[in-house]
Amino acid sequence: MHALILGTRGIPSKHSGFETFAQDLSLFLRDRGHDVTVYCQAERKEQFHEDMWQGIRRIHIPAGEGPLGTIFFDWGAVRHSIHENGVVLTLGYNTGVFNAWYRLRRMPNLMNMDGIEWKRAKWSFPARAWFWFNEWAGARVANHLIADHPEIKKHLERHTSSRKITIIPYGAYPVYSAPVGLIEPYGLEPGGYYLLIARPEPENSILEIVQAFSRRKNRTPLVVLGKYSRTATTSFQRKVLDAAGEEVRFLGAIFDRDIVRTLRFYARAYVHGHRVGGTNPSLVESLAAGNAVIAHDNRFNRWVAGPAARYFRGADDLGAILDELDANPDQLQAMGEASRSRYGETFKQEQVLTAYEEVLLAFTSRHRCHASVTV
Repeated sequence: MHALILGTRGIPSKHSGFETFAQDLSLFLRDRGHDVTVYCQAERKEQFHEDMWQGIRRIHIPAGEGPLGTIFFDWGAVRHSIHENGVVLTLGYNTGVFNAWYRLRRMPNLMNMDGIEWKRAKWSFPARAWFWFNEWAGARVANHLIADHPEIKKHLERHTSSRKITIIPYGAYPVYSAPVGLIEPYGLEPGGYYLLIARPEPENSILEIVQAFSRRKNRTPLVVLGKYSRTATTSFQRKVLDAAGEEVRFLGAIFDRDIVRTLRFYARAYVHGHRVGGTNPSLVESLAAGNAVIAHDNRFNRWVAGPAARYFRGADDLGAILDELDANPDQLQAMGEASRSRYGETFKQEQVLTAYEEVLLAFTSRHRCHASVTV
């Protein structure tokens, strides 16, 4: 099988959960004897080129920065990939309308629909309309849809038949130990901090979480991973920084996977504020690390983290939970054990990646059968 992976900025992962997933899936398929091509977004000043990375073919397509640059990159990736022979896996529907070209060329295309992008508060009305249209188009033109959460499947059934949708959540590799020396440069000690990893966006409840911790004087601090700047184009980052007291520490954006794993492993608990979307990779990775989880109370997080996690709606709720855990720290161990149990039930990486291989192979076989009949 030749798998072509589109929709991410490329590998190795330097940005988000989708890039990490693309990297893990590519290496897994390579080890299973398949050919893999990944499309990578290059800077505009670079030239179009191909290379190999750990046995995986990479196609580098120059494009600008920002949403418009991503659109041009996606368009270039589709234009190049239609001349390839293989099965396409498109990660995300943000330019789903472009995938109509695969239909015209009778090229099998599977699409991971990700979350519900058009509901994110950061987007203007025209951007939301564009994302909604592409969700609608992607659900219709792709041969098959992958939903990472049961609630995402229900949402997609508004656009297409349930028979066309397979649920495959994100997975993670378990973490049973980590070198404590990786957190010492940050002045951190095992069990001596709470952890938050999220993009600085309003729907991730970051402001509410920071407010809750900042009210707690001389208590266990909150460590925040992500890029925050007072000179950012959006005012939200400045609001978060203004609300932060001494109990909140910003470490910046860290993409070294070993450091991030270690930060998770030694955290007192993981705080997850995402309100929009399906299965969040960062939450799954925290389950795999055995973190006690404190998450925003919504249907997406409750399915992922399970009944043993603690859930909050706002800063006051979160503050009450933190006070209770301070008074009853033994609960943290039970919560961590429940996280590992939930991980083992549904989110083992080998299980998830095998499911992707199987669905890709199924559509590769169908395409071959169709081609032989046509000939």
